[in-house]
Amino acid sequence: MAASYYHRKAGAADAVHTERMEDAMYKACIFDLDGTLADTLKSLTFSVNETMKEIGLLMITEEQCRKFVGNGAKVLIEEALRAGGDSSLHLFDRAFAAYQRIFDANCTYMVDPYPGVTEMIAWMKDQGMKLGVLSNKPDRQAVHVVKEIFGEGVFDQVRGQRDGVPRKPDPSEALSMAADFGISPDETLYVGDSEVDAATGRAAGMDTILVSWGFRSREELKAAASGADTVRVTDSADEILAMINERRNKDEHVQ
Repeated sequence: MAASYYHRKAGAADAVHTERMEDAMYKACIFDLDGTLADTLKSLTFSVNETMKEIGLLMITEEQCRKFVGNGAKVLIEEALRAGGDSSLHLFDRAFAAYQRIFDANCTYMVDPYPGVTEMIAWMKDQGMKLGVLSNKPDRQAVHVVKEIFGEGVFDQVRGQRDGVPRKPDPSEALSMAADFGISPDETLYVGDSEVDAATGRAAGMDTILVSWGFRSREELKAAASGADTVRVTDSADEILAMINERRNKDEHVQ
């Protein structure tokens, strides 16, 4: 475990400054959904392949789907169409309409929380932390999955992709959520599982944890975290809690 936390400070556009984070405990945590809180790969693969069958194209593998997710439903379908032989995306409108219908009915198909996640969330709530989910999954399905898998009222806010709202890695929604919580970015932890999440957390000025149990390999995560003192890679929910306690202990020592 690294010895200290860092926070990226705003500065000139061409410079990045860092300082040790020893002055405030984490008061909020914003999570990605797919590949971070819940294993949704089978539901995504199933829905994509039902779409591909409906429009008469080759199905994709689960491993292909793993690589295609992270940038929203439209990008997922674009990549699936290219893999299925529609390189010019002539069938996109038809495929996307079918996918929305199919996925809406199957977004919780074989979805389970990752080991230790439910307990981690319960501990954070017991500590009084504000909890949010920020996903590039369509908003309706994101809200439904979170409610079905974790229960209603567990998270203070759940936001998916909505028309007219920038998707991650744009930091706008992460910053907006923290503002709604009344908590500053440097008191907010961001947790995800991809290069998109690494970029989101960095752009928002939030300490960021990338989990290795999701949709990207540890090597890909290490590459995404490279050069950023505010981004760390972890292998278990217990490690995340240990990182939070590490910072809390430092804060208490400083006080």
